[in-house]
Amino acid sequence: MIRTRRNFSVAGLASLAGLALVLLAGVHAPVSAQGYPNKALKVVVPQPPGGGFDFVGRLLSDRLAKSLGQPVVVENRPGSGTLVGTDAVAKAAPDGYTLLVGSVSNLAINPGLYRNLPYDSLRDFEPVGLAVAYSYTLVARKDLPFNSLKDLIAHAKANPRKLTYASGGNGSGQHVLAAALWHLAGVELVHVPYRGAQAAYQDLLGGRVDLFFDLSPTARGQIEGGTLKPLVVSGSGRLPFHPDVPTITETGVAALELESWFGLFVPAKTPADVQDRLRAELSKVIAAPDVVDIFRKAGGKSLALNATETRALVRRDVERWTRLTRDLDIKPE
Repeated sequence: MIRTRRNFSVAGLASLAGLALVLLAGVHAPVSAQGYPNKALKVVVPQPPGGGFDFVGRLLSDRLAKSLGQPVVVENRPGSGTLVGTDAVAKAAPDGYTLLVGSVSNLAINPGLYRNLPYDSLRDFEPVGLAVAYSYTLVARKDLPFNSLKDLIAHAKANPRKLTYASGGNGSGQHVLAAALWHLAGVELVHVPYRGAQAAYQDLLGGRVDLFFDLSPTARGQIEGGTLKPLVVSGSGRLPFHPDVPTITETGVAALELESWFGLFVPAKTPADVQDRLRAELSKVIAAPDVVDIFRKAGGKSLALNATETRALVRRDVERWTRLTRDLDIKPE
């Protein structure tokens, strides 16, 4: 009888120990796609409401919520350009519930602008997918006596620092792209930074500044309204709504192209199966005909890249623009 009780006690203890190990394993087990997602997700937009980041973030969040069956909340976290919101996601729990709207601006250009950037674009983030790319258009005040980039560059070479160009701020994509073009063309123009594109357009329309390199969808209205004239676009091909405007490369002035892509990213240590789930759902969203049409009407080009192609594009742009921005010694302030 004593032996039986002793055997039962030993067996019971072993069983309890096994159960405890199972429970502990459950507590410390990494997040996986099984049962994911079971609560709301958050998409961080590192700029204020309005503009390219916000437009893309809200469209993708709305569609992902329907696809995942959970709310996807957009959180605007501006500050220090795009640093505050981007860094917040880099340091967020890697559980698939916090995503970042990433672009050339905060992931490819910032590393060259800030020597002590609090995040590493390639080490700290993993792309879920890139949704859309926008070209930039170089526009000139309508009474500027040049109708081609070649003529403009010829005048700038003969008259250093006589022409001016606007940007939405030091270190913005508008600034970096223009500065790179002037550098590669071997000319000097005077940079006039503004607090955002709206103020830059006011002075451009008023004839107080000569040129502005802005996102093509934003510049489109001014061009079609006849208030400004386009000289070149920065992408790899001409735009459907401006078929007569050449690319920079076509002009022969410089071998330079930039399309500002936008997509969703997660912290790098997010489990692979959670990333795969997000990637699969986002791919369906990006390929949906209504989403493609929305981006097209807004002047964007929908992207259809697999994970390997996406990583390669992000790495290429981070390395290229970091190097070029540092070579140009562009400062954010």
